[in-house]
Amino acid sequence: MDLQQKIIEALKVKPVINPKQEIRLSVDFLKNYIEAHHFFNGFVLGISGGQDSTLAGRLAQIAIDELNETHGTDKYKLIAVRLPYGIQNDAKDVDDALEFIKPSVTYEVNIKPAVDASAASLEKAGIHISDFTKGNEKARERMKAQYSIAAMNGCVVLGTDQAAEALTGFFTKYGDGASDVVPIFRLNKRQGRMLLQELGCPEHLYTKVPTADLEDDRPMLADEVALGVTYDDIDDYLEGKQVSETAKKRIEALYRKSEHKRHMPITVFDDFWK
Repeated sequence: MDLQQKIIEALKVKPVINPKQEIRLSVDFLKNYIEAHHFFNGFVLGISGGQDSTLAGRLAQIAIDELNETHGTDKYKLIAVRLPYGIQNDAKDVDDALEFIKPSVTYEVNIKPAVDASAASLEKAGIHISDFTKGNEKARERMKAQYSIAAMNGCVVLGTDQAAEALTGFFTKYGDGASDVVPIFRLNKRQGRMLLQELGCPEHLYTKVPTADLEDDRPMLADEVALGVTYDDIDDYLEGKQVSETAKKRIEALYRKSEHKRHMPITVFDDFWK
């Protein structure tokens, strides 16, 4: 089995999907998780205004609505959290995503004071962090806030990890890469768009240029620029299609380089050098 097939198998990507079936699979997965862990009251999810959190959020709210209807209660909830660093450049997209998701509860936590305080504390200790590292601080602060909110509401934290992101390692370790439940794992970027289309999402939320927007020096930097490869090539690769040799080498280099992000902390029993 070549590396491409190993990656596809590991990330569980299908070459062709039925959007309706995938929506139901994710919704039932979320419902079953809550019912199996009856001490949880629902989910917490950070909403960025991008494709992945919009999709995960809508799927979660459908699951919550069905749980409440089935059990004749209103105790289950999706807590959506806006997490800007100061003023968010695409705040209108967050508004539109929330309007589409219709979460049970919405909070806003501005992470700028906490991130800036952390950077200042490191500076005082003689450690000057780069703009890139500060971007990772932002991602970790966002996740820290979500876990605090989840703890105070008896909820679990949803992740937005999908196959294109998992393949390339395009997430912050213990930041947006940390979560309890990942409902869109197995889907690549274009498949996620297909689910949003099926769900009636406003088109601009899934056709916008994807960006993590973590760096102050390069605001709204497109993911594809940061990655050095297009999502179309990544998606084709994940669907088992042939891509250019240049794209294949870049994708597989990103996969190898980011292996540590997809692994639990290393122990003496792990063959990490292989």
